[in-house]
Amino acid sequence: MTKALTPPVAKKVPHVMDMHGHQRTDNYYWMRDDKRQNDEILAHLKAENEYCEAVMQPHAVLQETLFEEMKGRIVKDDSSVPVKDGRYWYTNEVSGDEEYGRHYRALNEAMDDKQLLLDVNALAKSFEFYELADMAVSPDDDLLAYSEDTDGRRIYTIKFKDLNTGQMLEDCLVETEGEVVWANDNRTVFYVKKDLQTLLGFQVYRHVLGTPQSDDVLVYEEQDRQYYMGLGKSRDESQIYIYLSATETSDVLYLDAEQPMGEFKRLLARQEGHEYGLDKFGEHYYLLTNSDAKNFRMVRAGLDVVNDPSQWEELIAHREHVLLEGLELFESHFVITEREMGQIRFVIHNYAGESYQLGFADACYYAGVGYNPEPKSTSIRITYSSLTTPSSVYECDLATGQKTLKKQVKVLGDFKPQDYASERLHITARDGEKVPVSIVYRKSMFNKDGTNPLLQYGYGAYGYTVDPTFSSTTLSLLDRGFVYVIAHIRGSEMLGRQWYENGKKAHKENSFNDFVDVTRALVEQQYGAADKIFASGGSAGGLLMGAVMNQAPELYLGIGCHVPFLDVLTTMLDESIPLTTNEYDEWGNPNNLADYESILAYSPYDNLAAKHYPNTLVTTGLHDSQVQYWEPMKWVAKLRALKTDDNVLVFKTDMDSGHGGASGRFKSLHEKALEMAFFISLLPQQAD
Repeated sequence: MTKALTPPVAKKVPHVMDMHGHQRTDNYYWMRDDKRQNDEILAHLKAENEYCEAVMQPHAVLQETLFEEMKGRIVKDDSSVPVKDGRYWYTNEVSGDEEYGRHYRALNEAMDDKQLLLDVNALAKSFEFYELADMAVSPDDDLLAYSEDTDGRRIYTIKFKDLNTGQMLEDCLVETEGEVVWANDNRTVFYVKKDLQTLLGFQVYRHVLGTPQSDDVLVYEEQDRQYYMGLGKSRDESQIYIYLSATETSDVLYLDAEQPMGEFKRLLARQEGHEYGLDKFGEHYYLLTNSDAKNFRMVRAGLDVVNDPSQWEELIAHREHVLLEGLELFESHFVITEREMGQIRFVIHNYAGESYQLGFADACYYAGVGYNPEPKSTSIRITYSSLTTPSSVYECDLATGQKTLKKQVKVLGDFKPQDYASERLHITARDGEKVPVSIVYRKSMFNKDGTNPLLQYGYGAYGYTVDPTFSSTTLSLLDRGFVYVIAHIRGSEMLGRQWYENGKKAHKENSFNDFVDVTRALVEQQYGAADKIFASGGSAGGLLMGAVMNQAPELYLGIGCHVPFLDVLTTMLDESIPLTTNEYDEWGNPNNLADYESILAYSPYDNLAAKHYPNTLVTTGLHDSQVQYWEPMKWVAKLRALKTDDNVLVFKTDMDSGHGGASGRFKSLHEKALEMAFFISLLPQQAD
């Protein structure tokens, strides 16, 4: 790579922070601008972008080749499998080089005489960024509510369309969370309003069509800012729910959907540490609860006794090594999603107590319950994907378990599943825990002789499990001899709830140790060459990258660090920043000394030191609402000032996007191509 170019050098303005008698000096605190209008800051970001472009310019042909490869595998004219909801079947279609889809409905599955609901391309044409969030059709099928974000900040505007006339209604609801739920009168909706400073949803409003938003009625406000807020409707559509969830506590309020002017009531007494999910069908509530059950158990309760746990009827008992992840109710059966030893399976139960398992044969895969809006259905839609199998939709008969493939995503070009192989390993970490690892490679280019480049991905936070799914973009690496690895480190729920709890708060460093130990073991077992190891992660996975770079920089030739959470201590001490208060149960509250010290021990920004670091690509979005742009901006500036090597450090900011990156099905491929070109260009004797 080019070494003669001069990277931007940021000025230092010491900012002293004192907490618990401990002082920290942040020389780059000045880079924070909540309004994103400071000329000096914007100029510095522009200079970083220009430097990144200049450094990568010699590899522009490679980057464009990668982009065209990835784009060329995508079917340009495609549609989703139609789904029945009420009288209509719904589908989404994409065509040509268009970035977005069109949503349709019809009275039959063949989609004859389909009706256009929304053309997202038309909605997005005036914006650099566009996200269509929620779409909700009124119970009588006459009206459509939908929400959109046009700057990537995840602040949504809700609009309404008359599906009989095609005309837009005058109603427009701004500054919302994006969700919208209809009452059964077809004229009243509920939505969550955002705090524009913290970007937390904290108020639920009721809106009656035909009235201005200023007349909307506040029906609930959450005082505890540690809770996220969402809306939903029961399976039988008789109740509207307000869902409240902190990291370790759940709460639900309900309202009769036939009485929208009524008052929301709490379903269960809020109890710290009690997490549950529930649904209602007929005369019963069904709950997945962690009450006396770390990995959850399933109970049923009558409508009048649901708030009395002593009267719950246990349908599925707690098991130490089986995590209950989901519940889907039908008239004839209910379906439980379980995870054991990291692998998902479905268990289909009838209400008489009989059940059977529905599983898959791949070494490692992902399967999930699809969209099943009709409780009267005698079949369930599930989605399936593995590292070598493109995303597939199956329809499974609830009575027999017979699976019918409805659709498998086509991968254009010369892709053949049999050319690739996947493996599931369990690697022993330094404390003896066995970390699940998913691996995929192209058979003809892998001899397990320690010569292959290897890219390891990880996340490890919030209990979120990164399952092994097919990625047509990753083929561009596999076809160049890369081995691709997902390290299912602690902080996820891959091995159950305890796996998550052992990777957060005071135990957070287990996530970093797991990732590093997996890398070392894969090199020892000759899955990858010691001098050709790469790592990548985004958001909390970006924190992972920063911590791993501090702990074991010598292991990695290159790092991809995307929308990264790097300045953990400063952010968690600032309640004005979006998401801070919600996440005390994840990272700890540094207002407490013990939590302060545990975060300080690993916070990537605070632990940068004068030493060699890997070649690093950092990306962010100026309008990121989850991790503010200044975290990677500050980290890059400090890393530049401290690192003692000549390795490449480039930083790119998308000036139009937020946490999710560029919008559209092709635009985002440019970001993938940039990272891949960055990695490939670092390999010795690599020809572009």
